[in-house]
Amino acid sequence: MTDTPGWASPGSAPSSEGREPGASGPAEPADRPGPSEPAPQPSADPQGPGSKWSTAQPPAGQWSAPTGAPSPNQAPPPPPPGPGWGGGQPGGPGPGPGPGGYGAPGGYGGPPPGYGGYGTPGGYPAWGGGWGGPPPAAKPGVIPLRPLGVGEILDGAVSTMRTYWRTVLGIALAVAVVTDTCLVLVQGFFINDALARTSLDSRTATLDDVYRSLRDSMIGTGIVTVISAAAVIVATALLTTITSRAVLGRPVSTGEAWREARPQIPKLAGLLILLGLITIGVIVAGALPGFLVLLSGGSDAGGAALFALGILGGVVVAVWLAIRYYLAAPALMLERQSVTKAMSRSAKLVRGSWWRVFGIQLLAWLIANIVSAIVTIPFALIGAAVSGDGMDDFLGTSGGHVGWAFLIIRGIGSLLGTTLTLPISAGVTVLLYIDQRIRREALDLELARAAGVRGHGTGGPGPVPGS
Repeated sequence: MTDTPGWASPGSAPSSEGREPGASGPAEPADRPGPSEPAPQPSADPQGPGSKWSTAQPPAGQWSAPTGAPSPNQAPPPPPPGPGWGGGQPGGPGPGPGPGGYGAPGGYGGPPPGYGGYGTPGGYPAWGGGWGGPPPAAKPGVIPLRPLGVGEILDGAVSTMRTYWRTVLGIALAVAVVTDTCLVLVQGFFINDALARTSLDSRTATLDDVYRSLRDSMIGTGIVTVISAAAVIVATALLTTITSRAVLGRPVSTGEAWREARPQIPKLAGLLILLGLITIGVIVAGALPGFLVLLSGGSDAGGAALFALGILGGVVVAVWLAIRYYLAAPALMLERQSVTKAMSRSAKLVRGSWWRVFGIQLLAWLIANIVSAIVTIPFALIGAAVSGDGMDDFLGTSGGHVGWAFLIIRGIGSLLGTTLTLPISAGVTVLLYIDQRIRREALDLELARAAGVRGHGTGGPGPVPGS
């Protein structure tokens, strides 16, 4: 009986010509007793030079551990092998030398329990005792150069902010100062004055009063949106550059990040504006049929239902498109792509991983909002206590008019929250883009070469926790 092809692992059974226990070379013919000669008794020392196998052997595959007290003339069992493959033990007519068995106890060529079989219960592990698995992936910067888990992506974003805190927090603070200052000024001048001129809660308010109030509010909101979008575009460009350097373990100053990102900022602005228009257009297109039915004087219930279903469908499609093009911004910045090429690259990287990208983005959004709320709510409570209207400002029940004390104190809390959460959101986007390229295009090899890591890619990729 010989090994089947392809199964040549240590401990497998050799051919049925017997060989001495512990031999590692080819089997030698043994002296067998003739028909008229009595069978010789086994020696007390099975490993001695004159040891022979007895003809009385149990059937193959049914060898069990001896029970009862050993006889006085019986040699003590050999000590168990050390970790690793170990030394073999005789196991009947089938097993041969080498490590003790490649199966469970009682199987083909298996040793007694506790003698180092391959995963035998209570025994010594035959595999893995002297081998610790593939070497860990190189980590020149904030992430290991291999496919990343969800926790590693979040940790990489936080590590980037912690390692390069002067540059990262400086950029985020500048953006927060611009956006929150504009928000406070617009709320204090435009929206409060518009609501002061028009008493919307009064029964005497006319349609023109409502129109003027909405117009002034929309103008103020539009100003804040434009300024905030410009600041976020610049911050996204700079933080993308900083995070890409952090992956390689290379520091970068704000001036260096600006010089590297400045040529792509107009394209990034065009990309974000285009994505915003696509999102609004999809929602409007979904709501348009129901809106037309309502304008035509049809059934109010049917028109309202169609309008609601249209908006819901438009939101679903808009979310799907937003995730599909979620990686377009880092692709545009780091690959120096055009707007359309960046959108195409994002669609290619997200294909087949839509739910994973959506889940990671949603988790990062939830974490950022929780952190922002933890920082902002205490300031809002202090502002409500200081302002004259008390909790009416905090709960938004003061009729629309908000005091300056509340706006300023709440704005300080919002500034701190934005400073802390903006780098995390931008870092998650960049690291998710790098992770998708590592999974699909083996970008880790290019990153290792760029970081000067030698020998990367020769070992296994290592485990991916929580991917």
